[in-house]
Amino acid sequence: MANPARDLLESLFRTAVAAAHPSQCLPPHLPDFPARGRLVVLAAGKAAGSMTEVAERVYLQHMAEAGIAEDRLLGVAVTRHGYGRPTRRIEVIEAGHPVPDAAGLAGAERALTLADAAGEDDLVLVLLSGGASANWIAPAAGLTLAEKQAVTRALLKSGAHIGEINCVRKHLSRIKGGRLALRAQPASVVTLAISDVPGDDPAVIGSGPTVPDPTTLADAREIVGKYRLDLPESATRALADPRNESPKPGAPAFAASRYTILARPADALRAAQQRAEAAGYECIVLGDRLQGEAREVAAEHAKLAWELLSRRRQVVVLSGGELTVTLRGQGRGGPNQEYALALAIHLDGAKGISGFAGDTDGTDGGSGRPDDPAGAFVDETTLERAKNLGLDPAAFLADNDSTGFFKGIGDLFRPGPTFTNVTDFRAMVVDTPPA
Repeated sequence: MANPARDLLESLFRTAVAAAHPSQCLPPHLPDFPARGRLVVLAAGKAAGSMTEVAERVYLQHMAEAGIAEDRLLGVAVTRHGYGRPTRRIEVIEAGHPVPDAAGLAGAERALTLADAAGEDDLVLVLLSGGASANWIAPAAGLTLAEKQAVTRALLKSGAHIGEINCVRKHLSRIKGGRLALRAQPASVVTLAISDVPGDDPAVIGSGPTVPDPTTLADAREIVGKYRLDLPESATRALADPRNESPKPGAPAFAASRYTILARPADALRAAQQRAEAAGYECIVLGDRLQGEAREVAAEHAKLAWELLSRRRQVVVLSGGELTVTLRGQGRGGPNQEYALALAIHLDGAKGISGFAGDTDGTDGGSGRPDDPAGAFVDETTLERAKNLGLDPAAFLADNDSTGFFKGIGDLFRPGPTFTNVTDFRAMVVDTPPA
């Protein structure tokens, strides 16, 4: 059965994704090939495979035309499992996300080795996107991979926002928090990033491997205390060790470093807004920096939708930013699906309101597989269909099992890898029924 509102919601999501795809945003910003040295490409994150594919294609064409030997182009990219892309010169490694794995460890060590070997005539090109914090895993001295994995799991379950999570990560790492730039000296460093964080702070995107870190060990310890994190003893010791303090603004290593953000959450929302307006809707953009508990934000958005419906408005409401889920149950589902489930509950079958939430990288929480759902749809029939199947939405929400709920009624959204990562995308369509 045709569902115009759902079709519009999906088209808005895909428009937002397209605006942030490396094939669109990367080529105009690629730096010139170095005059004498090598170009060393180091990439990490969910868009790392596609960023590397695009960059390599552009450079190989230039090198062929200019008669430059291909061995002057080298590097390594680490991306999420299922997000690899075909390349000729630059190795692409698929690794764990959101919990890091041994492949990510090997990829980060390879990146650090290449950075160490870079000379003053070389250019180190860092291609960074959301997910890099998990993909580039280089534990601080005294920490094992298993212990770093335990830290990651504790942070993900805590309800901490991305800035807090990355603050702790940076102080338990040999690559994050500006340390990659230190290792690349005396080479010049250019970082091209796709932002997936509220506020687009380079120190937070991918845990800021090439920029100064304004946060401190004391900040990290405060976050651990705030969320009562149960960390391995080795991590607690590391956060008390002054040798694990990150490089700060003004450090000489950053003098030869340049940083450009290619695509932002705001860019993706702007593209979706234009699509909604072209479809004849008024558009309200709530912002690209929303944070908070997914179920609480959903309640606020449902209230707004009810108000717009009462005013007989024809409107699309858009928002971005990373919401959080504090895990209390045993179910499965990420913040987008939990938002959608809570939204459905608070909309309570309102006629004329449909909603969607999805992660622009193509997966939302889940098991780490590339075919995990990205989000879910809701409409005026959601609760009725669930009731007919004997599904209690409140019980699923209490168990943090939004995936189970939407799988049961067939409303999960599974686009597969999008090869970019710019924001959590949320949209509501209010179509006031005829009087």
